[in-house]
Amino acid sequence: MTLRVLLVDDEPLARQRLARLLAEHTHYEIVAEAGNGQAALDWLRQHKADLVLLDIEMPGLTGLEVAKQLMDTLPPKGHHPAIIFCTAYDEYALSAFKVDAVDYLLKPIRKDELNKALQKAQRWIEQQPDVEVDPLNTHACARTHISARTHQGLQLIPITDIYCFQADQKYITVKYHCENEMIGEVLIDEPLKVLEDEFEHHFVRIHRNALVAKDKIERLETVSNSVHLLYLKSFEEGMSVSRRHLPSVRKLMRGL
Repeated sequence: MTLRVLLVDDEPLARQRLARLLAEHTHYEIVAEAGNGQAALDWLRQHKADLVLLDIEMPGLTGLEVAKQLMDTLPPKGHHPAIIFCTAYDEYALSAFKVDAVDYLLKPIRKDELNKALQKAQRWIEQQPDVEVDPLNTHACARTHISARTHQGLQLIPITDIYCFQADQKYITVKYHCENEMIGEVLIDEPLKVLEDEFEHHFVRIHRNALVAKDKIERLETVSNSVHLLYLKSFEEGMSVSRRHLPSVRKLMRGL
């Protein structure tokens, strides 16, 4: 599948660099370029792009304003492009993901970081539903990423890469898929109940201290009458399922 790409940056040299990096990927086609936010919006209202590489600081409309207007004006049923922000400023990261950005890259754009972002964008595009979204469905407003502060700075993890959330006192451990089939871990301080309510379409509670991704479940094993272990794909150790949540887990697995 060839993905149609729109480059948006007020600096021609920045667009040229992105074009050179994209040229190394045969399944991405740059179909247009725009030097400001309004030009990008005008083009997107008449044409289709699968992916937008979008600067933030531009004359007139900022990249964040462009993304917000796209969210507000594009019809709920129809094509929505994936957005990767490319900017020299790191203070906009949290705002970027409030407008459903797939990733956030800091200039100068590095080849390896762009490659990872393109992989995320492709997964995001492949997972988009073709059916109309119910505007009353509150889950349509759920975040696409979880943010965590680490020693390396702000880390953004796609919801689709997360295996589980595990509570330990005031913190939540997020276990997620990373490169080379490894499992990464970060800590966040959001309540488990808030995560359960926001992402109930993606995760199921198996214990008072754990949520697991429904699409990562592999098998349920009964060790004894009181011990039941749920195994996730790529996990060697099973996770305990409480007696209270066992019926809902079994019901879910019958439908998988």
